[in-house]
This record gives sequence, C-alpha cells and structure tokens, in this order.
Amino acid sequence: MKTIKILRLVLMLGLMCIIGVAVGATLMLEAEPSQAAVLPTVIMPSPSAESTVVLQGMPHLPTATPTQIPTATPPPTSTPTPVWPTTQPVGPGGLPFPLKTEELEYGAAAHLFYTNRDAPLIKARDLGIGWIRQQIHWKDQEGPAGNYAWGELDYIVESVHAYNLKLMISIVRSPSFYTANGGDGLPQDPQALGNFVAALARRYQGKVQAIEIWNEQNLAYENGGQVTEADAGHYVEILKAAYTSIKAVDPTIYVVAGPPASTAVSSPAIALSDEAYFRAMYSYNNGEIRNYFDIQAVHPGGSANPPESLWPHNPSTADGWTTDRTFYFRRVEDIRALMEEYGMGDHQIWITEYGWATPNDTPGFEFGNQVNYDKQAEYIVGAMSYTKEHYPWVGNMILWNLNFGPIKAQQGQPMHEQASFSILNGDYSPRPAYWAIQTYLRQLRGE
Repeated sequence: MKTIKILRLVLMLGLMCIIGVAVGATLMLEAEPSQAAVLPTVIMPSPSAESTVVLQGMPHLPTATPTQIPTATPPPTSTPTPVWPTTQPVGPGGLPFPLKTEELEYGAAAHLFYTNRDAPLIKARDLGIGWIRQQIHWKDQEGPAGNYAWGELDYIVESVHAYNLKLMISIVRSPSFYTANGGDGLPQDPQALGNFVAALARRYQGKVQAIEIWNEQNLAYENGGQVTEADAGHYVEILKAAYTSIKAVDPTIYVVAGPPASTAVSSPAIALSDEAYFRAMYSYNNGEIRNYFDIQAVHPGGSANPPESLWPHNPSTADGWTTDRTFYFRRVEDIRALMEEYGMGDHQIWITEYGWATPNDTPGFEFGNQVNYDKQAEYIVGAMSYTKEHYPWVGNMILWNLNFGPIKAQQGQPMHEQASFSILNGDYSPRPAYWAIQTYLRQLRGE
C-alpha cells in the first residue's frame, strides 16, 4: 500500500497493473514536536552524546570466485543457465551463514513514536506474537553528518525490550545531505548508511534483533524520485556496507534485505516491477549480494483476494485487482522461485508486511470496501496457516498492522487506509482479527 500520489499516477497513466496493495505501508507517521509524549513505564538510562562510530575492524566476509560460462561456437540456440557461486557456510563471528529462525515466528508492525507505548505493547504481548517492527526515518536521527540524535527512539527500544519482545528496525529516509538530489531517497555514498547502522547497532546492542535496510526501494518515491535497474545495483552496494558495519558490531543481528513492493508497473517516475528489481539485484556483480544479507524481506499483495487464491489458475472472484499475480498473497511463491533461480535459496524469506484492508475512504484502496472485519480475520489467519503448511523457507511473518487504527483515530482520520489494515479499533479494543490470531497461535502452541 503506497502513498496516494503514487496510486493516482498509476491510475492517470491508465496502467492495467497498478501497484494495488503492495501491503507495505510505510510512511512512518511523524508527530509534531509540540505533541506531548507519554512517558513509558520502564526506567530509562540517561542518553549520552555520541559521535561517529569508528568501526573496530570489519569481519572477514568470504566471497566465492565467480565461475565464467564459456561461449559455445557457434553461438548456442538458447542462453545457458548461469552457474552462481555458492553461499558461504560461515558468517561473521563464526556464526552459521546466513542466520535463520529455527521455526516460523510472528510479529506486527507498530507505530510507537510519541504515543502511549504501553497500550499497543500490552496488546502485542497478549496476542502471542514475538516481534515488533518499527520503521524509523534516518533523517530524524542524524544531522549534521556524524551527529546522532536518538531521542524518542531510546524510549521505544527500552519499552519493547521491557515487554520481552524482539525488535526489528526498518530504516528509510536519508538525511538530505547524503543524497544526490537533496531529497530523502537512498544515500549516494553507501558507507554513510554503514556508519549510521553501526552506531545504531552499538547503542542498542542486545535490544535490536533485526535491521531491515530500506523499504520498497523499487518505488520511485522510496528511491528518491526515479528508479531504474541501475538503482538495484546501487542498493546492493548500500546493503553490503550496512551488512559489514552491523556485523562488525554485533554478528547476531539479522540483516534483512529490503522488500521491493509487489507491483508489475515499470515506469521510472513510478516504480520498477518487483521481478525486474529482484533480477537486477540478484545478478549484480554475478550475484555477490548473497554474502551480504541474512534474510530477504517480501511484501506480498492481498487486495480483496483470499490468501490461497492466485491468478491465473486459481483466481479470486473479488471485484477488481485480480488479474495479475502481484495482487495476491501467494506472490511470495514467485519471489522464492527467483531466489532459487539465482542461487539464493539458502536465505530465508521473512514476510515483513502482509494484511488486508477493510472499508476506508482513501482513493486507490477501494478494494478494502469488499473486506469486512470478519473476512479480514479469516484472510489473515488463512495466510498464517497457508504459510505454515506450504512455505518452510519463510522464517517470520510481520502483520501490517497493529495500532494504526488508534493512531489515525487520534488524528481525526478513522477511515484512513492505514487504520483499515489495523487489528485494533480507535479505542484500542480488538477487532475480530486480533481474537482470531490469538486463538490460532494458542492452538498452534497447544495452549
């Protein structure tokens, strides 16, 4: 789910395959400084000033020697399949590589900035999930270069830790002084992000278990205004710098490769299709990305389509958003096939956003008007069950979302699309999906 501007552009261009529901919502809500922050119940350490982190040496990252593919004479009638290097068995710190979860885990995306953190975290704990995904704007945490202002993030990290939940930080929005055009897309110098994530990993060591490097970077809006296949190669360089820097501080942190949005649109001012982006990312420098990430994040679609449906062999009967595979939850199967095609099958997939919108008043998200609260509950639990049964290579499922219902209600926008994906009402009372998830997880654990 993307910004209204992107969706309107797609509609104006008359593209048949729109971004639809790329379930990723991802503009992190920013509160005005004047908002009164509700202090957490946990006791906070006094934040100390921190300068640029000087890394204490980089870990040795083994890289495989690319295998050249001979050219037949005369030229072959078909293109030979590349022989990709194998993924290395040992990672930084002598840990297994890539890092994986031992079983399927569950979480939810939350907004914890400048709000009562206890209310959503109590709900998360009682729901039975183990992870919170919090997106941060890098530009709010650094400036000028090398000066880090952690502020409210300190309280968020401590609060999540106090409730015995694991935390994934998803990083977006560069400081303008690091980008080529003065915007907030990906940084021009990969090491700029490397320095930031090293500082973040050091400050919150033991309290941040995963760091996701960007979000839906195949969308022009997330990439700085335009996006092409060349940008996928630049993203690999950024991921390499981030991985190396994080692992130098704490090798146990999962480094999560950013999830391209689920879309078939390829227009530089709007998006690059997820398939094209994955192919460009995985083939860059003969697939060297394989040694610089643990997990591939994926944001499958959903629209108003049941989780088990998939076009064209088992299409949904919903009204619209049904005639392309990017509109379906099972799009994750196509991404897995690409990973295996490019020799990335040793890496787990984490679904870091999935969910179903309910009735809302946001243009472009009209498919939510076909999904009532009971159907939302059915589809979410159906996706959890389908993944458990059919996708042994998925290690985590992060629901979009936990508490944007209350957040948007407080802002006077109870029918906003972000609120429609929530499993909590504006007053923090649970929707049917909350109870359905809780029941499913308890049954799964034999409780």
